[in-house]
Amino acid sequence: MSTSIPGPDGRLRCHWCAGAQEFFPYHDDDWGFPVKDDRTLFEKLSLEGFQSGLSWRTILTKRENFRAAFKGFDFDLVARFTADDIQNMLGDSGIVRHRGKIEAVIQNARCAREMVDREGSLAAFFWRYEPTALQSTQPQIVSTSAESVQLSKDLKKLGWKFVGPTTMYAFMQAAGIVNDHAQDCVIRAEADKARRAFKTPGNAPRSAVPLKTAR
Repeated sequence: MSTSIPGPDGRLRCHWCAGAQEFFPYHDDDWGFPVKDDRTLFEKLSLEGFQSGLSWRTILTKRENFRAAFKGFDFDLVARFTADDIQNMLGDSGIVRHRGKIEAVIQNARCAREMVDREGSLAAFFWRYEPTALQSTQPQIVSTSAESVQLSKDLKKLGWKFVGPTTMYAFMQAAGIVNDHAQDCVIRAEADKARRAFKTPGNAPRSAVPLKTAR
């Protein structure tokens, strides 16, 4: 399979953009660029959890509804959600009405508050799992990595839910912790440039574990 396709401007993009026209702006402006804002990181992690078992198009088309339902993914607010809030969301056709995933976001919001108290920020924690340049691999040939496996294990120990290794690798891709744009994708160089200008939050040390090829 080719790793790229022509975009609306004729320049090459990652092949998965062919799945839906709305993927192009998400790909060009959002996916793979480094993120250090805690609320944005929490949103990306939450949406990747909702995506588990579903298509990303389903999640992307409902993203604004998710933002409204979860108060802009302000985890301080979400952590205070009650059983009534859960019931209201189960009746909201604008989001994915999966009780386990909804409850996971609320649980994770409470864990996020604890993490900020302990680490200073979510970003300081998550960016510790960035692989080193020497451990890079060809883009989009793995669905997990040693870093995503370790991140998953560490989060689960801290009480986080719906944070399996594959979900965490998708989160790392989305948050720019790995740049998984295809080598000939025109956006890859832009994401690389953004990463060079990006200061690692909290001076988090990079991970020392190698990538694992998907099976």
